[in-house]
Amino acid sequence: MFASHAALALELTEQEQAGKRLYREGVSSSDAQLMARVGASDISVPASVLPCASCHGNDGRGRAEGGVRPPSLDWQRLALGQGEREANGRRYPAYAEASLARAVGQGIDPAGNRLDPAMPRFELTLADQRNLTAYLKRLGQERDPGVEEHVLRLGTLLPASGPLAEAGRVVRAVLEDGLAQLNQQGGLHGRRLELVVLDPGQTPASAEQALERLLDDTQVFALIAPLAPMLDARLGSALEQRGVPLVGSSPGSVGSAQIFDPLPSLPEQLQSLAGFARDRLGLGPDGLRVIYAGSEQAAPAEALRQRLLAAGWTPGPVQVFAGQAVEGEGVVFLGRAQAFGELAQAQQAAGRKPYLFAASSQVAGALAGLSADWSQRLFLAYPFTPQDWTEQGRAALNGLRQRQGLDGRQAALQVSTRCALLLMAEALRQVGRDASREQLVRALEGLHDLDTGLTPALGFGPGRRQGLAGAHVVAVTLPGPQFQTVAAYKPLPLTP
Repeated sequence: MFASHAALALELTEQEQAGKRLYREGVSSSDAQLMARVGASDISVPASVLPCASCHGNDGRGRAEGGVRPPSLDWQRLALGQGEREANGRRYPAYAEASLARAVGQGIDPAGNRLDPAMPRFELTLADQRNLTAYLKRLGQERDPGVEEHVLRLGTLLPASGPLAEAGRVVRAVLEDGLAQLNQQGGLHGRRLELVVLDPGQTPASAEQALERLLDDTQVFALIAPLAPMLDARLGSALEQRGVPLVGSSPGSVGSAQIFDPLPSLPEQLQSLAGFARDRLGLGPDGLRVIYAGSEQAAPAEALRQRLLAAGWTPGPVQVFAGQAVEGEGVVFLGRAQAFGELAQAQQAAGRKPYLFAASSQVAGALAGLSADWSQRLFLAYPFTPQDWTEQGRAALNGLRQRQGLDGRQAALQVSTRCALLLMAEALRQVGRDASREQLVRALEGLHDLDTGLTPALGFGPGRRQGLAGAHVVAVTLPGPQFQTVAAYKPLPLTP
């Protein structure tokens, strides 16, 4: 099955392959270093620093940077389109191979107009120019993996056994249900959406093998809502290397340009709690301490500390929890529920009763075992609450549950997965029929104020990869536990 998918890729001749390498990497077929001249001063730089694809994109459709919008390099448009035409008082004749070579080498179009000086002028050999021209003639026909005439293929990694098996079943049910609903309505732009699901296993090695198969063998276009925490640290680099977008949560890969997470990062959620502590509880700049349990929490703990420093706090160094009580008016915790329960016990044993702050996604399992002494002293961050659910959103979620045999358990996972699917579908709608991975990334970056009916409005941006920036603040009453929203979601200000 995998081989049949790979066989659908565009087959290029040796000359076209060489042209593709030159286009994307700025490398000659002879492996000799190519040079390019840039700007009005003809500054010379290696072509590998500014390959064609760096501005025109791998798909050749151009992407705006610094106020400059490079044109499409589709050969049908350049050479077989409208031919000579007038615009803004300038003639734009069709390109031929010779005039294309002059544009690439001298920055002059077929009518003698000088192209924007931002375009590099490449010093190519005759063989390299022929290779490049040959590839540009095929560029418009080349599709990214996973895009076929009547199918667009998405992929995910979901465990079928082990402690995350039930969560994997829930994610799969939500994704398959959503895609089935889309396909019943005709799919998107004449294509049916398919989902490829592979089991990552329970070890880093098995997860890496599954990821390689998903990206290289099954030829998926993009990833959606994978559940493979053992891959988090490696996932971002693997996706960036192949240019594969992902919509879904990957806490260990925060900062990857290819990963669009519907929900806020852990440091952002906890920063919302810090704002509440300052504005509503009256904690001073030195009133918070950051403590974490588990080595995987060290990086987000330090990221939170940096955010607090930028916001005017003086939290001191982050601390590793090893069973000790912690000083401070407020303690912000990162780690698993069991360690959080142990922290609460250690504080109580030492006669300390600070405010405790944590993310609900991490510590909810410990709440039932906490002493009533922590009632109204414990505040949790929730990216969304049922108060965000509109009538339409609630109906959609209930319909999903009924069709897939789900209940209210793991509601947060159901909602986050559905949000990932809504974001993916809307971005694909905007991309249109000629879908490419680069266009999908740009479409995701352009999504703003998407109404999911289940969360605050979601949106991204060129430098923004979290759909939400902050969290609701919820006070916990014990025993119970009972919950009360004490500060509604408010987007955090953008940080540099």
